[in-house]
Amino acid sequence: MAAAAHDSSGEGPKRAAMRIDVLTIFPDVVESYCDASVVGRARRAGILEVNVHDLRLATTDAHRSVDDAPFGGGAGMVLAPEPVFAAVEAVRPPRPLLLLSPGGRRFDQSLARELARAPFSLLCGRYEGVDQRIADHLVDGELSVGDYVLAGGELAALVVVESVARLVPGVLGNEESATDESFSSGLLEYPQYTRPAVFRSWEVPPVLRSGDHAAVARWRAAESLRRTIERRPDLLESRGGLSDAEVRLLCDHGYPLGAAESSGARRPGPSRGGAAPEERDRP
Repeated sequence: MAAAAHDSSGEGPKRAAMRIDVLTIFPDVVESYCDASVVGRARRAGILEVNVHDLRLATTDAHRSVDDAPFGGGAGMVLAPEPVFAAVEAVRPPRPLLLLSPGGRRFDQSLARELARAPFSLLCGRYEGVDQRIADHLVDGELSVGDYVLAGGELAALVVVESVARLVPGVLGNEESATDESFSSGLLEYPQYTRPAVFRSWEVPPVLRSGDHAAVARWRAAESLRRTIERRPDLLESRGGLSDAEVRLLCDHGYPLGAAESSGARRPGPSRGGAAPEERDRP
């Protein structure tokens, strides 16, 4: 019922640093994605173990039925309790077991960091939902990846798997990648550029080609703040707004003083050495 951690050396499975189990009626969908890219490399290296279980293998009828019509009538079908309970009891996936559901806790980077600390499992819903007894008596909680409708929990599960996998030590080749990306510091990531330095008259900012690492760090910190102010001011509000040091940093990089000071709630307290938090955390 499961696909264990891979080891391309031929020496057999390695002990994984992190385990995630996924229970679904479409195991091939989940398995094919988890064999590719970052997650696939981590599985083959033995850093990450992703076990994919087919809920239909726990059925007992000839049609391998996992759903039934809802009591009280209504459109669609509901994932039945018998095969789901049987599958979970057969494979004993690591706890917590979390149901992908629109009524669950909103999944974000903070929750991804929580989940990256220990093994866990995901249950993919389907059809019009799951029998409520699954939510009440089998799973340990529910997760939602956003306020929109999907046909099932498989895509949501893959979002969770990849987000968490990137935070597992050793999964990314450059460990700074996981801490530099959007939402890791409560802000959007700064703009990225690569060669050529000039493309169709659009030039890469000179500071990025200056070789001055301190200046680059300050520019990136300012751009991260600027992007967040303009695109996701709610993120600033949730982290308490701008500090005095961040306002000064923005002003030093040409952002209007009035706009910087009015962007989100100002955080009280003295600044430390005049550097933005994102800059102080850099080597």
